[in-house]
Amino acid sequence: MDIRQLRYFLEVARLSNFTKAAESLRIAQPAVSMAVKKLEEELDLVLFNRQDKKVSLTAEGEIFLSHARRIMDDLRGAELEMAELKGLSRGEVRIGITPMISAYFFPDIFRDFKRSYPQLSISVLGEGSGRIQKMIGDGELDMGVVAGGGSAAFPATLEVRRFLREEIVVCVPLDHPFAGRQAVTLAEFIGEPLVFYKEGYYIREFFLEALKGTGSAPRIIFETNLFSLVKSLVRNGTGISIFLKMVVAEDTDLAAVSFDPPLHLNLLIAWKKDTYLSLANRAFVDFLLEHAPGEREGGAAVAPLYIGSSNSISLPAIFLGGRT
Repeated sequence: MDIRQLRYFLEVARLSNFTKAAESLRIAQPAVSMAVKKLEEELDLVLFNRQDKKVSLTAEGEIFLSHARRIMDDLRGAELEMAELKGLSRGEVRIGITPMISAYFFPDIFRDFKRSYPQLSISVLGEGSGRIQKMIGDGELDMGVVAGGGSAAFPATLEVRRFLREEIVVCVPLDHPFAGRQAVTLAEFIGEPLVFYKEGYYIREFFLEALKGTGSAPRIIFETNLFSLVKSLVRNGTGISIFLKMVVAEDTDLAAVSFDPPLHLNLLIAWKKDTYLSLANRAFVDFLLEHAPGEREGGAAVAPLYIGSSNSISLPAIFLGGRT
């Protein structure tokens, strides 16, 4: 068994197709098939069901998948750690961020981080919170922003740190009856025609969770994952919606109204537990937790909540370029 075989096996498992795996790996398809076949012979097990061009993992393949992922995670961690021991002065921050918050919270964070660490590059992937969790778990992403309510449960495989607690508000056009209100109830909100987000987006899942047990269902008349389109549809009177407060704070042609009682969403930075996090990524996590407001109550910033391991993240002086 060698690393090449494991890499090919993982790609076939991810794409459920030998041809697509070969295209992703940029090698000939027969080479992928032969490598996987040899791996199966060495293990004396069939790892894939191959029927009518459809490929799926066998029960044995599912078990082997978790081992292969762990081996590749450990290998990548070893490569990163050994490279950093050489005192490399450059690296890449790889992070997944939900589209809504990426445009309104992170630009200033990225700017200030680059000023502090000009030698580091940043790569951002825009995905929904649920998809980000899965990609981290599968080893496709180093870390990402996930969301949840006050008692949200996250997979035991994730290490998470809260960096922001943001209010969810009702968003209406200025001529809507809610516009002059201090707050509206959930019952009042769901009685209106709603422009809402598709399944898989954290703000939708969180809101629907809040409705459980009420016996009521929202009147969703339009669904999209394009938050800019949601704003436009609210402006022209198609319906009303919800946003994180920061997203509509500067929209003078829209009114943001609190819920009664208020709703808040926790935003957290997450990475795979017990997996080596590169110095570049650790630098970003430390910077984010240090500079994010956490939660503001009456104008005072509240320290970010640590969830999971109580161990703090610290960076060796070798990487900080003399920064203390």
